Amino acid sequence: MKLIFTNKGRMALKEISSNKCFEGLQKVFEHDSVELSCKMKFGIYLPPKAETEKCPALYWLSGLTCTEQNFISKAGYQQAASEHGLIIIAPDTSPRGCNIKGEDESWDFGTGAGFYVDATEDPWKTNYRMYSYVTEELPRLINANFPVDPQRMSIFGHSMGGHGALICALKNPGKYKAYDATHLVKSYPGSQLDILIDQGKDDQFLTDGQLLPDSFIAACTEKKVPVVFRLQEGYDHSYYFIATFITDHIRHHAKYLNA
Repeated sequence: MKLIFTNKGRMALKEISSNKCFEGLQKVFEHDSVELSCKMKFGIYLPPKAETEKCPALYWLSGLTCTEQNFISKAGYQQAASEHGLIIIAPDTSPRGCNIKGEDESWDFGTGAGFYVDATEDPWKTNYRMYSYVTEELPRLINANFPVDPQRMSIFGHSMGGHGALICALKNPGKYKAYDATHLVKSYPGSQLDILIDQGKDDQFLTDGQLLPDSFIAACTEKKVPVVFRLQEGYDHSYYFIATFITDHIRHHAKYLNA
């Protein structure tokens, strides 16, 4: 176990694990979050290129019930990240162990379901500040401790995280270089986007009407925002689906981050 200290000597990060993967390193760290008032973990893949120079940072936001482990252990993204020289960061999906009444009662509300927004009501508003964590605190921490180029930064995600990625991008024009998302773009006033979406045709959430890609595509058309939407025959909502198309999405981000 390794500790990383700030310039003032205060512990900022605790290394939980480190594994060599495609000549790079897949690591997991823990830190005390100011925004969330609890300990948080994140996965980070450091490609071999990061040993000698600063690399672009690509943030992945996972879906409901996930931790930082789901993406780094199931998606199989590390080979593409190594080839394109991208540092990829995968945070947890919510605060953990805050002892808030009701936080563990439902799979889609509370623990594992931060939705990448800042809560505004008690008892949630002290801890459930995932939007500020993802857009401000975590990038500051990454920029201070790893060889990333803060001017080359992008974000993508799946399910709850796909929505979260777009929300983070739309509220911060110019902060991220490219976007993957599945939801609203109607009120976006900022610089041009280039959006890539893969959607499983056999996704149960699509069948149940909980995902509305047609509404998103219509909004993009209205705003003249380029979007590639690919409805993938036979695929569902699982990490088997993610693993199938993750290389395409990393390549999509890399063409901007490495430009």
